[in-house]
Amino acid sequence: MTAVAADVHADDRTWDDGLIARRARPDGGSSAPAVTSPWEDADHARLRARTFDGRWEGGWEDWAEGATRPRADGDDPLRERLRALRELVGLSRTRLDGEVLAEAGRVLEEAAARGRLSRTYTAVAVAGSTGSGKSTLFNTLAGFQLSETGVRRPTTSVPVGCVWEAEWDAGADGLLERLGVPPRARRRVQPRDPSLKGLVLVDLPDHDSAAPGHREQVDRLLKLVDAVIWVTDPEKYADAVLHERYLRPLAGHAEVTFVVLNQVDRLPADAVEVVMDDLRRRLDEDGMALGEHGEPGATVLALSALTGEGVDELRRSLGALASRRRAAELRMSADVDGAVGRLRPVYMVDTPQGPAGLTERAREDFEDRLAAAVGASAAGQTAERLWLRHAEQACGTPWARLLRWYETRRGCGERATAPAKAGEKAGEECGDAPAVARPVLAQAVRTLADEASVGLPRPWAKSVRDAAWRGAEGLPEALEEAIAGLGDETWEGTGGDGARDAGREPRLPRPRWWTAAACAQWLMLAVQLLGLYLLVDLFAGGPGRGGVWLPVGLLAGGATAGPLLAWCCRLAARGPARAYGMAKEHRLRRLATGWGQAWVLEPVAAELLRYREVREQYVIAAGGTDRA
Repeated sequence: MTAVAADVHADDRTWDDGLIARRARPDGGSSAPAVTSPWEDADHARLRARTFDGRWEGGWEDWAEGATRPRADGDDPLRERLRALRELVGLSRTRLDGEVLAEAGRVLEEAAARGRLSRTYTAVAVAGSTGSGKSTLFNTLAGFQLSETGVRRPTTSVPVGCVWEAEWDAGADGLLERLGVPPRARRRVQPRDPSLKGLVLVDLPDHDSAAPGHREQVDRLLKLVDAVIWVTDPEKYADAVLHERYLRPLAGHAEVTFVVLNQVDRLPADAVEVVMDDLRRRLDEDGMALGEHGEPGATVLALSALTGEGVDELRRSLGALASRRRAAELRMSADVDGAVGRLRPVYMVDTPQGPAGLTERAREDFEDRLAAAVGASAAGQTAERLWLRHAEQACGTPWARLLRWYETRRGCGERATAPAKAGEKAGEECGDAPAVARPVLAQAVRTLADEASVGLPRPWAKSVRDAAWRGAEGLPEALEEAIAGLGDETWEGTGGDGARDAGREPRLPRPRWWTAAACAQWLMLAVQLLGLYLLVDLFAGGPGRGGVWLPVGLLAGGATAGPLLAWCCRLAARGPARAYGMAKEHRLRRLATGWGQAWVLEPVAAELLRYREVREQYVIAAGGTDRA
């Protein structure tokens, strides 16, 4: 199956970049490959030069291999469907189980094999149960005693082939070898009816034979022939094995199926139509369309191979099928229909809204959860408080600075001795907290994968989820390393007071007005000290110029103006502090978003893009949007 998916035209080079299998010409161009095929010899060139009823008589290998050749309009759909099926298998082989794609691979193999053979010939198998008279019908159609008949069962042990030679063709040996018809069982006749030219009739062993290997031969040949004549009789036309094992599974091949009721000479005249109506009803229950009133479908006939009644009508139908040279095309189309129909559950889901994919809302939710996982909001708030604290330290009164310094030293000393009193390991409280909340990150990835896989078939939904989790495996470590590389300010913002406890005070931008406010505070302190000096001097019996009101005024003014200035600076610092916190939060959010996009979003988007590609190819292989 993999070989089929990778099998390409000799003039092409194919590679798989993990996302989309591309095809290019050796010269680097992007145009279609050359028309010449390596399998085309002189006989094939002669066959291509000849036409029958205005139709090109080349092989199908280009349909299976993707080459571009001149074709009649009616052939283009099948060629495109085979090309799309081949692309579908190639794009899916690493995502789906090999057994799922086995049937599609077999169809591509058979298309390539049949394409290397001339379409001048139409292979029609005569199949039936033991005693149904299929060998007798085969001999009657051939006009010679070619297949052994008799009472002994089974009579036919190997397939027997009869070829109505075309006048200008060398023969159908290649087709008979593919079918496994031995040379001793091949017969060639000159057709009396010109419409039978190119007909290859093959008598198969009994499908219900007790001899070992006969059923396997029948099953193998039924997958290779272009059309089938099912021969039944009044006793076995309703046989469950015939309907359940063959007719029902091959209902899609109705246009290349003939169902004949043989031995009608054993029935009364009025009973023939009754049996035929019942046979048509059973075929309808099998899902097989009947070719009546000019509609495409199976041909149902009543005949007697022994007396020749109705055989001429079957011969005319076979002549019409062989003269059109379209049986192989119809058979291959039906095979593609069957393979695509069985693949539908793994490519299509009948949902009104279709696949959700990576919607804008899903991306935004994922980015918000990533920001929460790295603590972007908390880091912004911490950075805002840090700015305000530094502003208070720079613009506050010297007495407030002295008190804050004392409380800080006392708090650090208590934290340093607390673990020893409790018998814990030193430094356990001061250990660095993890920068990324892994449960929050895991929930973000899980939610994104679930939302992105909504509406996808089960294998592709699993593939999307696997891509998300593979990308998330190393994401926490990558985020922590990236956060650590931002610098001490962000480390301080995400880890609380850890940077300060470690002796690394972050360096924040220092506005000029902080310096002016600090100078004003020192000036207020000087005024207070001057007033205190004058007041002490007054009480000590000094000259006391200006009386008591001057030192009291200086002392009260300095003590009041300092806190008032600190309060005004605190109000003025709120706006810049908020802007600094928001900038820190946005910086962390952008960092988390960038890593999350590279590790999770891009792999998920690539997987969804691959599914979109295979879905498009599936629609083409199915014959159009109306079938998909």
